[in-house]
Amino acid sequence: MLGPVILAASRSDKMRRLISAAPVTKPVVDRFIPGETVDQVVPIIKDLTGKGLEVTMDVVGEDITTPEQSYAARDAYLELIGRLKELGLGTKAEMSVKLSMFGQALEGGHELALANVRPVVEAAAAIGTTVTLDAEDHTTLDSMFAIHEALRKDFPQTGCVIQAYLFRTEADARRLAESGSRVRLVKGAYKEPAEVAYQQKAETDKAYVRILKILMEGEGYPMIGSHDPRLISIAQELARTAGRKLDEYEFQMLYGIRSDEHVRLAAEGHRMRVYTAYGTDWYGYFMRRLAEKPANLLFFARSILTKG
Repeated sequence: MLGPVILAASRSDKMRRLISAAPVTKPVVDRFIPGETVDQVVPIIKDLTGKGLEVTMDVVGEDITTPEQSYAARDAYLELIGRLKELGLGTKAEMSVKLSMFGQALEGGHELALANVRPVVEAAAAIGTTVTLDAEDHTTLDSMFAIHEALRKDFPQTGCVIQAYLFRTEADARRLAESGSRVRLVKGAYKEPAEVAYQQKAETDKAYVRILKILMEGEGYPMIGSHDPRLISIAQELARTAGRKLDEYEFQMLYGIRSDEHVRLAAEGHRMRVYTAYGTDWYGYFMRRLAEKPANLLFFARSILTKG
C-alpha cells in the first residue's frame, strides 16, 4: 500500500526538499508537467489541439499562506486566458483551478476564493471557454460546492469535480446531474480517513461505475477522468445505453499518461481533453500522480536507478 505513504510525503517539507534537489527529478517531472511558464506551455497546447485534442490547463500550486499569493494565482490564470485569446484557442482549452490556491484555507478563505475565482471565470467566458473547480480533500468540499453554485448563477457552464472514493459522492452526483452541471468524475487522489472514503481500489472502482451511471442518466455533461481501460469501456457502454451522442460527454486524461489512447479516442470521434499542468510549485501535483498508479512510481524509481 504505497499510495498512502506517497500522499503523506506530498505534505512533507523534508521530502519536498529531498526530491526537488535530486538531479534525476526534473526529467521525470517533465513527463507530467511540461513547463513552468505560459511561454513554455504554449507549444504544448498548440501540439495537443493540432492533434484534435482539447485541453484543461492547471497552474500548479495549492499550498499558499498569504492573500498576496492568492492574488498572484488569480493573475497567473488571467495571463493564461490572455494568451489563449491571442492564439484563438478559447473553444479548445478550459481551465482547472484549485480553490486552495485562491486562498480557500486562509482566514475568510471562502469569500476570498470566490472573489479571486470570479474574474477568472468571467475572463474565460469572454473567450468562449470555462473553468472547472477541482476537488481537494473532503474538508474543503462544502465550500467548493457553494462557490460552484454561486458561479453557476451567472456562468452555468462552470464545472466541478467529484471523487468516487468518498462516501458522499453518490448524493453529490444526483444533485449535480439534476442541475445540468458539467461534472468531472475521478477516483480521488488525497489521503482520506476510513470514516469518509473507501480504502480499497475495488470498492472505489465499483463506486465509480455507480456514480458514472447517475451522471450519464442525468441532465448534465459528464467528464470521465480515468486512464483505466475497463472504466473507459464501461463509460462508452453507459453513454450508449443512456442515448448520449459523442458530443454529450467527454474523456479526460493526464498529460504524459497513455498519450496514444488520447489520440485513439479522439480519432473515434470522442471529445478527449488532456489535463495539462504547468508552473514552478509542482511537488504536490507530482506526488499525487505517483500515488495514483504504481506504474508511475515504478517509472520514477527506474529513472533514479538508471540516471542516478
